[in-house]
Amino acid sequence: MRFSPTEIAGVVLVDLDPVLDDRGAFARLHCPDEFAQAGIDFSPAQTSLSRNTAALTLRGMHYQPAPHGETKLVRVVRGRIFDVALDLRPGSATLGRWTGVELDAQDGRALFIPEGVAHGFLTLEPHTDVLYQIAPMFEPGHGAGVRWNDSAFAIAWPAPPQVISERDASYPDFDPDAGPGGR
Repeated sequence: MRFSPTEIAGVVLVDLDPVLDDRGAFARLHCPDEFAQAGIDFSPAQTSLSRNTAALTLRGMHYQPAPHGETKLVRVVRGRIFDVALDLRPGSATLGRWTGVELDAQDGRALFIPEGVAHGFLTLEPHTDVLYQIAPMFEPGHGAGVRWNDSAFAIAWPAPPQVISERDASYPDFDPDAGPGGR
């Protein structure tokens, strides 16, 4: 695996190093030793799949606040997305900044998202499946979010969403004085 930092501290692109032969390819998706060598402490406790029927489906901007914070490794296993990580960590030098990257099933690239960073994506193709490896286990009832089109962040989505849940559409704007998800 190859690890490339982004402009948001702790948000890392993870590229595969497949072994190719006449049968096709084989690659590790996660290896605790390789992550540790890259300075990333990540031991997934849960693996989840997001199935998205329509192109331009938006999910986000989600996070779990402390003490239930999560880290995520996000990878597309079918289709293509524009994936966004948004820094909501109080005191962070990049608070309120976002980074976006296209992920697709062809190259297997993943985005590692640390605790305190909100996550969302827009599908760019129909029938897109997104695989999440998450640590620690998800704690129901503690999910939070901020609005995907909050002008405080000015996320440059590649297209307007056509499908979005009412919950995701109605998250509050970010109030830095109230903390993440505050009004």
